[in-house]
Amino acid sequence: MMNRIYQSDIEGKPVLCFDTGLDSASFAKTKMPQCLTEPGYIVLPNGSREVWKASGVNEINESMCVWGTLFAGTRLDRLINDSESEEQKEKALQAVVFWLRAKMLLGGEETVTNPAAVIVNPEEGGQFPKGSVFFSPLNLSNRCLLMEKPDSYGTGAVDYCNCPDLAETDADAFCAGAMLYKIFSGSFPFTDSKTIYQDMRDGVFLPLHIAVPGLDKNLCDLVRSALTLPVESEKSKKKGAEITGSLLTLLMNGESNIVSPASLYRELTAQEKSHLEKENKKYLLRQNTYVRAKRFTAKNKTMLTAVILSSVIVIFLAGSFINTIRMRPTTEGMDAETVVIAYYNAFDSLDMDMMEACIKGAKKTDVNAVTSLFAISKTRQSYEQSVTGSVYTSAEEWRNSGGELPAIDVFGITDLTVQFISGSDLENTMTYRTSYYLWSPDASYSVYRTDTLTLNVDKKNNWRITDIQRDERESL
Repeated sequence: MMNRIYQSDIEGKPVLCFDTGLDSASFAKTKMPQCLTEPGYIVLPNGSREVWKASGVNEINESMCVWGTLFAGTRLDRLINDSESEEQKEKALQAVVFWLRAKMLLGGEETVTNPAAVIVNPEEGGQFPKGSVFFSPLNLSNRCLLMEKPDSYGTGAVDYCNCPDLAETDADAFCAGAMLYKIFSGSFPFTDSKTIYQDMRDGVFLPLHIAVPGLDKNLCDLVRSALTLPVESEKSKKKGAEITGSLLTLLMNGESNIVSPASLYRELTAQEKSHLEKENKKYLLRQNTYVRAKRFTAKNKTMLTAVILSSVIVIFLAGSFINTIRMRPTTEGMDAETVVIAYYNAFDSLDMDMMEACIKGAKKTDVNAVTSLFAISKTRQSYEQSVTGSVYTSAEEWRNSGGELPAIDVFGITDLTVQFISGSDLENTMTYRTSYYLWSPDASYSVYRTDTLTLNVDKKNNWRITDIQRDERESL
């Protein structure tokens, strides 16, 4: 182990040392000398702070080391990594609370987030009171940890608690969520070093309430909100500052007492345990299917694009451009309810042209999903010579033939109901509510959706869907 941030003795006194791993010539050529003026911060429990700056630089074992006033304590990443026993878990939880409190006390001051660059005093006595936190100078500590990482003990907190897509309070909240996940579950939420940042962006982690059955629901919800901050498709309704504030409130019993880890658990009933097991299976299936499909599309983007372009060329060569335009579906002659029904019927036949004709202004989430499946179907046809039609079976046909699970290569809608809500022909606007089950390929469950659709008359006096408001939940 090569610890690059450590306590040492220089000029006969204990100091805090930052080993840059650079020789004197390299140190001089880089911008590292600027780190001598870069501030760190010591935050005390009473809210006061001290600015820490380097006192000098010495060459130790042919490596340039920046040093300054000693802050005695334990690195936060060490406390997080060593949180297996109840006693260690309690110390780690206290350290996270100290860190959260210090972050909030600093306000908008830019400080290092990486737990490996933070030192916490978890004990009474010593130079600074219990609960004091030292934030290393940002660029100096980043340099040291870059050198330390290849052979350092327990680098998990360095890698898995920091998301490169986030900054400021969002980065703090994400880091707090990852540390708490490790303390209570025993492992970090993102553990595959090859896909770690992609997993962060896709939200690929087992929810804490499943990983640790019986853990406080509010804590699990806050951790999930923190860890989904980088996920574009699941943006948390909470902001980073709100999440960290709520975590601090939850984990502190009053102004000075920190809750014990044991107080955050409760015994589950047999029914709750059974429900969690089912939820775990559904989650893993959905996550694996979603990630596999999304990354397949990203990896084969060029091939899929080529397939789509080839299909367009074939259609173009089959007839003239004018005939192609003339044959495109429209909603001409349809009343509003017929347009709604036509839109949902197009799911089963992968008819994205009909879906495009039915909407104007509404989100194209459904159209994009059907287009992706159409492209994948064409790709599989090119590889599987025995397949001549669509590789997907409509959900209605599948159900009529017995509907056995898992629903492999099944896509479409079942049990569609359409209800008129308001509007009239005179007003040129109508509102409908629909409910249905959506079946996706390889899924062993459906998604139950309730849509509220607004339709308006376009310039050609045809009814078109201009807005879709959707609620959905998984359904066995």
